[in-house]
Amino acid sequence: MSSTTTVETISKPNIGVFTNPEHKLWVEESKPNLDSVKKGKGEDLPEGWVTVAIKSTGICGSDIHFWHAGAIGPMVVTDNHILGHESAGVILATHPSVTHLQPGDRVAIEPGLICNNCEQCLTGRYNGCEKMRFLSTPPVDGLLRRYVNHPAIWCHKIGSMTYENGALLEPLSVALAGMERSGVSLGDSVLICGAGPIGLITLLCCQAAGACPIVITDVDEGRLQYAAKLCPRAKTYKVNTTLQPADCANEIIAAANGIKPAIALECTGVESSVANAIYSVKFGGKVFVIGVGKPNMSVPFMRLSTQEIDLQFQYRYCNTWPRAIRLVQEGVIDMKQLVTHRFDIEDAVKAFETSGDVKSGAIKVMIQSEVDC
Repeated sequence: MSSTTTVETISKPNIGVFTNPEHKLWVEESKPNLDSVKKGKGEDLPEGWVTVAIKSTGICGSDIHFWHAGAIGPMVVTDNHILGHESAGVILATHPSVTHLQPGDRVAIEPGLICNNCEQCLTGRYNGCEKMRFLSTPPVDGLLRRYVNHPAIWCHKIGSMTYENGALLEPLSVALAGMERSGVSLGDSVLICGAGPIGLITLLCCQAAGACPIVITDVDEGRLQYAAKLCPRAKTYKVNTTLQPADCANEIIAAANGIKPAIALECTGVESSVANAIYSVKFGGKVFVIGVGKPNMSVPFMRLSTQEIDLQFQYRYCNTWPRAIRLVQEGVIDMKQLVTHRFDIEDAVKAFETSGDVKSGAIKVMIQSEVDC
C-alpha cells in the first residue's frame, strides 16, 4: 500500500528563508527536497502527517528579531535556521491515516507541535506544552518554504478564504487569545498600546467586541493614521517619550474624554509602554501584556498594589483557529488592509528589509510562493 495519497505534478525546487548566528539572511534549497515531494512521499510521511505547498507567509516581528538580534529571551539562533510561522497553503499529499484532508484542500497551518502528554496539553492549554516545538523558534525550522510536512491535525481547512487571510489567522489568534483571557466585553473602555500588526488586529477585535471608548497609542504617527482608518471611532495618541508614565497616562485618559481604561492591552512589550498602561487603567483595572519584551524589566509595583491593578501575561495561543476562521469567513474581522507589501519567496531578503525598515511604512509584509499545483 502506498504511504501517501497525492495529486498534481510539481517542478519547482523547495527553497527556504534562512538566518544564522552571524545575522545573515538568504534563500536556498531546503527540505523536504523536490524529489520526495514529487514522489508524493514527502520524506516518507509519518502517520497523521501531510505535505503542504505554502502559498502565503506573513513576516512577524519575531522573525525580524531572530534575524537582527539572534535571540528572543532563551530562544537562540545557534545554526542555520528557517524563519516564518504565519502561513497558509494547499495540501499536496496525505498519509493514508489522514481522512479529513485531501490533496487540493486549502489550509492554514497552526505552527506549534505538542507532546499531548503533559498537564498543559491534557487540560487544553497546550500553548504551555512542556515539550513544545514551535516552528520558526530555534532550533525548530519555520514555514518560510515552498513545501513543508506537518501534522494534519494542525492544518485547518479555510475553504475559499484567500491564502493571505489564511496566513493572517496566526496573528489573529494572538489577538483572540488576548481578548479571551483579558475579558474584554461590550462597553469596556480599552487602551491598546502599540499600533503594529498585533495591536491593529487587536483593535479590530475590540471594535467587533463593542469596546468603547478605545484608545490606541504608538510612537509613530503613520501607524496611528493607519489605525484611525481601520477603526474610525478609535482615539489615537502619539506617545510623548519625554514624559513620565503618570503624565503620559493623563494624556491618554484625556484622549478618551476623561474615561480611564478598564483594560489595557499592551502589544509592544516595551517597559515604558507597560508603565504607561499601568498608570492609565482605573482602580481594579487590568493590564494584559500581549507583547514580548526584554528578559527583565521594572514595573511600578506600588501603583499596581495601591490601585489593585491586575498585571497579566500571554504566551502565544491555544484553541483559537476555528474561531479565527469563522470570524474572517463571516466578515466580522477584515484584515485585508493590513497587508501593505507583497514579495515572491525568491525576493524574501528584500521583503525582510522592507518589514524591518520603519521608514518603509510597512504594516504586514507577505511572502508568496506560487507553486505550480
